[in-house]
Amino acid sequence: MSPVLDTALVPPRDREETIRHAVWESVVPVDIDHHLPPKDLSVHIGLGTVGPIRICSARATALTVQRTERLAREDEEPAVFLGLQLTGTSRVTQNDRQSLLRPGDFALYETTAPYTLHFNEGVAHHFLRFPRAALALPERSLRDIAAVPLGSDNPVASLASTYFSQLAVSEELRRGSLHADAIVEPSIELVRAVVASQLGNSSLARAPMEATLNLRITQYIRAHLADADLSPARIAAVHGISVRHLYTVLARSGISLGDWIRTHRLAECRRELAGPNGRLRTIAAIGRSWGFVDATHFSKVFRQAYGVSPRAWRDQNRPGPSA
Repeated sequence: MSPVLDTALVPPRDREETIRHAVWESVVPVDIDHHLPPKDLSVHIGLGTVGPIRICSARATALTVQRTERLAREDEEPAVFLGLQLTGTSRVTQNDRQSLLRPGDFALYETTAPYTLHFNEGVAHHFLRFPRAALALPERSLRDIAAVPLGSDNPVASLASTYFSQLAVSEELRRGSLHADAIVEPSIELVRAVVASQLGNSSLARAPMEATLNLRITQYIRAHLADADLSPARIAAVHGISVRHLYTVLARSGISLGDWIRTHRLAECRRELAGPNGRLRTIAAIGRSWGFVDATHFSKVFRQAYGVSPRAWRDQNRPGPSA
């Protein structure tokens, strides 16, 4: 994500106005109250887009952001922000509700109603802006979810936190329209699923939960690749579906479950063998730790995938002598 603003390159006397202009033009019109004098201000903003979704990653010294009544009435496309906390804490207030966000937590808030963001410890945040029309959520649902802290106590929100954290920093996903087109719909449906699950609205949840099932399954598999008992039956049970439906869901995305797991396990072995600790364990032990219990089979499938044996790959990546 290319920075749109780095105040290290701006004279202190111009920093407040430069920050205000960048935020108004690139994110949303807001009032900004800096907690420090201009010479001590530090702001770094990076921008990106995925289809209609705008992404702003910001790190800054302490400040307070307000979307006032007047600004909320501005004639612009209504949008919903997903504000994701990276480090430290912050507070978000909207509709007489205030929440404390800790690392990994996020909150949703609308641009058509006033809100306040307090960053007393400094800003370390991803802001993802979704057109409200694209989310197609009832106004009542948006009011009820605004400024509610969403985090690890909601498994769908926990998934969304991981997913949007990766999306916000992935240059590759934003580089081509093909990638963007492929992830816009599941991104929107994941937000819908978070809202539905948090509000306990089964009718609202049904469609987005099904639409994001593939994403939730592959995310679960990634998190449990090293588990020796990872199996179709376990994966299906965790997601409340039959094994047959599991294969059907994955097939819609062209995924063969066994091949997908093997490919990602091999990638982890390849990474570990080439890493600085790759020689601290035997090749067989590394293979076993990623589900390849037979050393001969591991060597065979590794060579088929990468054209070299695990040993040759490790030797190719052996650190050279220090200068």
